[in-house]
Amino acid sequence: MLLRTYVHRLAQRLRRPYQTYNRVEVSRLALLYNFDFFRKTTGMQVIPVLKANAYGHGLEQVATALKSRTFPYIAVDGYFEALKIQAISRQPVLVMGMIKPHNFSKMRVQKCTFVVQDEAAIHALGKLDKKVKVHLEINTGMNRNGIPAQETQKFAELLRKYPRLQLEGVMTHLADSDGTSDKTVNEPVELFDQCVDTILASGFKPTLFHIGQSAGSLRVKSRFANAVRIGLGLYGLNPFPAEHPQHNTCQDLKPAMQLISTISRINHLQKGDKVSYNYTFTAPKAMRIGVLPLGYYEGVSRALSNAGVVKAGTRFQPIVGRVCMNHTMISLEDDTKVGDEVVVYSSNPADPNSIQSIAKKYGLFDYALLTGVSSTIRRYLVL
Repeated sequence: MLLRTYVHRLAQRLRRPYQTYNRVEVSRLALLYNFDFFRKTTGMQVIPVLKANAYGHGLEQVATALKSRTFPYIAVDGYFEALKIQAISRQPVLVMGMIKPHNFSKMRVQKCTFVVQDEAAIHALGKLDKKVKVHLEINTGMNRNGIPAQETQKFAELLRKYPRLQLEGVMTHLADSDGTSDKTVNEPVELFDQCVDTILASGFKPTLFHIGQSAGSLRVKSRFANAVRIGLGLYGLNPFPAEHPQHNTCQDLKPAMQLISTISRINHLQKGDKVSYNYTFTAPKAMRIGVLPLGYYEGVSRALSNAGVVKAGTRFQPIVGRVCMNHTMISLEDDTKVGDEVVVYSSNPADPNSIQSIAKKYGLFDYALLTGVSSTIRRYLVL
């Protein structure tokens, strides 16, 4: 009887999936449009970047959407992200982030391709005596990761000691790809090309050369570059500031994310009543206050306290009081009711609650707003 009861209850739960107040909708059409834009505009292979939970959009959802496109790799930061992608897709994965050398022996290294950027990683992978593909990262001025450009010959000789390591790619990362100076793009690219000359002269035959991220992909003039790593642009945000000459080139990119919440409660206030922490909002008249069950933990910036808006139907409703850890309060029109949905972050760039508009108005970083949307919120892939 106990087993039958358990099975019955489990079947009931499966028939009635758990419903949430908050969700993220990710547009498949927008992702594919943006992917195709960069492939066509650059004329190069596109390596979509899905690190940081696909810039907040959801690793599983974005990898699923991209199954209809062909590309050399999905790029991620960590091995754990590679495992998540491999659980749902056969798409090849490039792990770009630093990994403690000790850990390579515990990983299925032949299932991934790894970016190497120091001697320790090369030694650790080489000593496994397994066939592993690697991409060598060169520091051309970012001064973050990558081998020193002047030591390219030294690292070529080191790689030669491990014949089972296949040097498939060479890469660098531009520090000022969205800046207005051509010099800060051209000089690192020229240095990169010189390093590739050294690698080729050493007898290696890499097939992938990738330099630019979203902004850099439209500015790089290299003798070797044949692939671009697309992050922000893939998700539909313009990688160039409004004053940049290249801004208009990317103005038709389509934002892929919407953050949606539900009014869980309505409070009726009288004139003089206060709202939220420290009473920073006072009702100027009798009014209705809706409670949204998400706050700064879920990714609603606290800068929107008493300043931002959400979209309910066709109207923009103001956020009142301070944004809490898990709650946000909004002023309501008379016909809004409990259970109505509101758009917290809009995918329409022209809306005042779009990621672009919020970042510009409040001096916030669009990357941080995207990646700050909590992974605890369920993601859905939509048209």
